[in-house]
Amino acid sequence: MKNIRITAFSLMATLCIGTMACKKDFININNDPNTSPVATPETLLAPALYSVINNNQTRALRLTNELMQDHVTTTNSDEIHRYIIRPGESDNMWNNWYLARTNFIDMYKGAQKLQSSTYMGIGLILDVWTTSMITDMFGDVPYSEANRGRDTIYQPKFDAQKDIYTDLFRKLEEANTLLAKKQTVPTDDAPLDPLYKGDSTVNQWRKFGNSLYLRLLMRASAKAEINAAAKIKEIAETNTGNYPIFQNNEESAILRFTGVPPYTSAFYTYREFDFNGDNGLSTFFINNLKEWGDPRIAKWATTVSGAYEGIPSGYAPGNIPQRMSYYPKALMNEPLLGNIMNYSELQFILAEAALKGYISGAPATYYNKGVEAGITLWGLAVPSGYTNREGVKWNDALSLEDKMEMIMVQKYYSLFFTDFQQWHEYKRTGHPVLPKGPGLQNNGVMPARFKYPVYVQSLNRTNYQKAVAAMGGDDLNVKVWWNKN
Repeated sequence: MKNIRITAFSLMATLCIGTMACKKDFININNDPNTSPVATPETLLAPALYSVINNNQTRALRLTNELMQDHVTTTNSDEIHRYIIRPGESDNMWNNWYLARTNFIDMYKGAQKLQSSTYMGIGLILDVWTTSMITDMFGDVPYSEANRGRDTIYQPKFDAQKDIYTDLFRKLEEANTLLAKKQTVPTDDAPLDPLYKGDSTVNQWRKFGNSLYLRLLMRASAKAEINAAAKIKEIAETNTGNYPIFQNNEESAILRFTGVPPYTSAFYTYREFDFNGDNGLSTFFINNLKEWGDPRIAKWATTVSGAYEGIPSGYAPGNIPQRMSYYPKALMNEPLLGNIMNYSELQFILAEAALKGYISGAPATYYNKGVEAGITLWGLAVPSGYTNREGVKWNDALSLEDKMEMIMVQKYYSLFFTDFQQWHEYKRTGHPVLPKGPGLQNNGVMPARFKYPVYVQSLNRTNYQKAVAAMGGDDLNVKVWWNKN
C-alpha cells in the first residue's frame, strides 16, 4: 500500500509540473508551515544535476545512439533506427527535464534570498541548459508560465521557441555578470558541487556558461533576427576578457562519475546485457575510427576475431544482421559519460564560426585543436601525424559543405553519449552524412522533433492546440524554429 501511495503522489507531482493542471488545494495541503518554502541552493545542485545527467545517459543509449548510428539494435521490433518514434518516448524527457528545471529555478530564487551571486549564476546556467534540451526536442513549449504551480498557474501557455531562445541568451548574460563578481563559495559547500568541486573563484562555472552560450548561438545562427554571428564574435574574439570560455579539457562540464555511490553512472546497476546485449556498433561509427586509426575505438568497441566490425543501420524488417563489435563492459561506469559539454565540442563550434566568417582565424586551427582534444580527453595520446592522416587532414581546397562534413563528423564523436546533441547538430547542418538503410520509414527522413506527451495533449489541451497550430502540427517532421529555412 505504501508503494502505491508513493507512486501515485509522484505521478501527480509530475503532472503538476509538466501541465500545471492540479488544484490549488493540493499545493496548500502539502505546504509545511514549519519549514522554509525555498531550499538552500547548494543542497539542490547535486541531486538535480545528477538526475538530469543520469536520465540523459539512458535516453542517449535508447534514442540518440540509435537515430545517429552510434549503434544498431538487434531487436527487430525496436524500430528507432528506422525513424519510428512512438509518442510514449516523449514522456520521460518531458517529466525529468521539467522536474529538474523546478529545482534550478528554486536554486536561483533561494540564492536571491541569500544574496549569493554565485548560486544565482549557477542556477541560471542550469536552467538554460535544461530548457534548451526541452525546446530543442519539442519546439514551442511551456516556459514563461511553466514551473509556476505555486503561483496557481496550472495550465501554462506554450512560448514560441524564438522567444525562449531570446530569454535564454538574456539569462546567460545575467549569469556571466553575476559570476564575474567572483563571490567565493564556502569551503564546506565544495563537496556539494559534483561538477567543479566548489571552485573557489567560480570561474569554471562562468566558462561553462559562456561555452554553452556559444553552443546555443551557433544553433540559432541561421536565424537573422537573432544576429548570432555578432555575439559569437564578441564572445570568442573581441571581448574575450568579459566572456571566458573553456581553455582545455580539464575545464569541460563533465560530471565525472566516481564509481562509488552517490556519483555513479546510470548504468551502474545495469546487467551487462541491458547495456550492450541487444545492440551492435554501426558500420558508420566503426569504419571512420578504423580508417583514421583513432585510438578511442579501443575505449568504445570490442573486437570480433581480433578486428573491429560494425553492422548496417536501417536494415529491412526481419533482416537482422549478426552483431559484431559492441560497447565494452567498462563503458558502463566510464566517468566521461557524464558529459554535458566539453572543450573539444567548443573547438568545433569555433571552427565552424571561422569557416562561416563569424570570427577571424583559420578554421584549421580550431579544427585541429578539437580533433586532438577529443582524443586526449579520453586519456589517450594523439598518434604521431594524426591530423595529417587521410580523412582527418584539413583541406582548404574543399567546398564549404565538404569542410562542414569534416568538422561535423569529428564533432559527432566529441558528442558521444551527450544527451541529444548529435541529433540536434545533424538536424541543424545535415552533417555528418549518414548512410541510409533499406528499412528506413518516415520516407527516409530523419525525425525533426518528438511529439508532445499524450497526457499534455489532454490536460493542457487548449494551449496545446494553440501551439500545434502555430508550429504547423504535432508531427515528427515539423521543424523547430531554429531549423526552419
